Amino acid sequence: MTALCRRLTVFLIAVGALTQLVMPAVGDDQPPPIIRVGIIGLDTSHVIHFTRLLNAEDPPPELAGCRVVAAYPKGSPDIESSVSRVPKYTQEVQGMGVEIVGSIAELLPRVDAVLLETNDGRPHLGQALPVLKAGKRMFIDKPMAASLVDVIAIFAAAKHYGVPVFSTSALRYGEGTLAAHQGSIGPILGCDTYSSCSLEPTHPDFFWYGIHGVEALFTVMGTGCQSVSRTHTAGEDVAVGVWDGGRIGTYRGMRVGKTTYGGIAFGTTGNLVVGTYGGYEPLVVDIVHFFRGGDPATTYHETIEIFAFMEAADLSKQRGGTPVRIADLIAKAEVEAAQKKTW
Repeated sequence: MTALCRRLTVFLIAVGALTQLVMPAVGDDQPPPIIRVGIIGLDTSHVIHFTRLLNAEDPPPELAGCRVVAAYPKGSPDIESSVSRVPKYTQEVQGMGVEIVGSIAELLPRVDAVLLETNDGRPHLGQALPVLKAGKRMFIDKPMAASLVDVIAIFAAAKHYGVPVFSTSALRYGEGTLAAHQGSIGPILGCDTYSSCSLEPTHPDFFWYGIHGVEALFTVMGTGCQSVSRTHTAGEDVAVGVWDGGRIGTYRGMRVGKTTYGGIAFGTTGNLVVGTYGGYEPLVVDIVHFFRGGDPATTYHETIEIFAFMEAADLSKQRGGTPVRIADLIAKAEVEAAQKKTW
């Protein structure tokens, strides 16, 4: 009887092993679940471009498995150029299979990750907090907020809730900009960028549109900006930043003439055209990577320094062009951010 049991046991083990060889584990052939993406704010053309890329019938592998499924339209309460876009963009995203909901509270149970797209940075902190409390990863489109204080407060809340967020402009992804960032011309000695810089009275001057050129500048120069001074006229601005090691980076914001994107980086082995616009897809690829669990494309520290640069430029303008120290501005904003009850 014992010998029979042993033979039966050996037979059953063999059958089990054969079954494992010929039958894959449950789910091995199944694609990963779709990441359901929600949008807050339908008042920027970005929502149309992003949704087209993510909801395409046959997206490239880098974008596959991530789909916009729901949106809450309300964005800016009073900026006419934003408010007037909402009906048209709502209709367009509906045509791409996106459900329209009446509040952020309705949106969050339907989605796994969020694109905060409201074109107005002022409500971003209030819009971001319920997303963070719900544990949803979030990309915050430009401007991340309408003040350095709110930018720091959002990052503090993200750290408190253990939910990563990031924010960047698509101008970070220009071909030359990335090449310089990756060392193609050696260590960077300096950089000049330029872009359109239309103004919006509710935001610090560079926050509304100048941020694109400033983002390209920081992509090349990196962190370490120590001070900013600004020269302002009705048609143009020039902000000069001094980085560690005495390196100089400048941003020219234009409101007259042909207002395009561009610039030049100066490296130890050569110079390179930077600051150009290369479309939204590289940014959306990074967003999808982030929603899949990858690291944010930018660090908190760099984003905070970008907004400190822009706010320092406003302060320098008010002081007649005198330099403003970045570290002092950040330290003051951190104190004010800590006083906001973000959780």
